[in-house]
Amino acid sequence: MHLVYPAVLSALLFCTGLYGVLARRNAILVLMSVELMLNAVNLNLVAFDVWLSKAAEETLHSGQALTLFTIAIAAAEIGIGLAIVLAVHRNRGTSDIDKLRDTAEGHETDGPDGDTRTTGETEKAEATA
Repeated sequence: MHLVYPAVLSALLFCTGLYGVLARRNAILVLMSVELMLNAVNLNLVAFDVWLSKAAEETLHSGQALTLFTIAIAAAEIGIGLAIVLAVHRNRGTSDIDKLRDTAEGHETDGPDGDTRTTGETEKAEATA
């Protein structure tokens, strides 16, 4: 099999994962897209390992060893990432990335006059009232 077939498939998988990371708002779908990107990298590592081992006639298989490390890192990433997403969902009630970013910056969109106030300004306004 030619090297072009797995390389093109890997590029398509990686681009699909990149689109998922950039376009999705749900944190779990972003984590799934990152996993898709890591699987594209794994496919590339194995394909180039097979191609280089045929060319150099070596039996080192360093690409397959790197693939095992990538799988281990991906498993740890998804475990920690899901734990963080679940903890944030319990505390905030949403896993929407845009809403989480807005609350992390301290902006509130529901001011009494329709204006945008930071959390500190809202607390000062409530203390003086």
